[in-house]
Amino acid sequence: MTPDSAAPSAAPAPAPVPAPAAAGRGAHAPTDDLPTAGDSVAERDADARALASTLRLRILRICLDEPRTNKEIAQLLGRNPATTLHHVRTLVARGFLVAQPERTGARGAREVPYLATGRSWTADLGPGGQRVLLDTFLEELSAADPASVDMGRLGLRLDAEGRDELSRRLNELLEDFRQREPVAGGEPWSVFVAIHHDTSRDPR
Repeated sequence: MTPDSAAPSAAPAPAPVPAPAAAGRGAHAPTDDLPTAGDSVAERDADARALASTLRLRILRICLDEPRTNKEIAQLLGRNPATTLHHVRTLVARGFLVAQPERTGARGAREVPYLATGRSWTADLGPGGQRVLLDTFLEELSAADPASVDMGRLGLRLDAEGRDELSRRLNELLEDFRQREPVAGGEPWSVFVAIHHDTSRDPR
């Protein structure tokens, strides 16, 4: 670490970590018959518009490895079900969520649970996508128990080859965990990773 780096805080023993924004396989629904990311400019733009919302990214995370009904989603987000239903339908239309078989809820009502497909892992989020990812992470982090958060900040000085190696190795690590089957009874965890050029240390 560089002298200005913050040492990671103590945290409980790590558990299997879900990858960001509904990425993952395992319990996720198959995506063979869904629109694929990057089919055309129009498809990529439609995907980016569908994901340009912190609320929609949070819905994908909620439905990551357990099917949830719109009512459950609304309760977890503290929103009106009519509001979340609009976002759920948008995500279903773009293949980011898929409806599961109907089930009987309280008082015999028919309910439709939804499961994330994992398509957002490879989707192009567009020019404003990084800001949406960051805002979504901050919303989720604000609801987390501070004692459960393991965080660090690191400053490096690398050439192009070193920067590419850092990015590649981080991506390989995330991809490794992304492909693992969810552990039955495991705790849910989230990860956010960012690398950026540090303009504050550019030559004057």
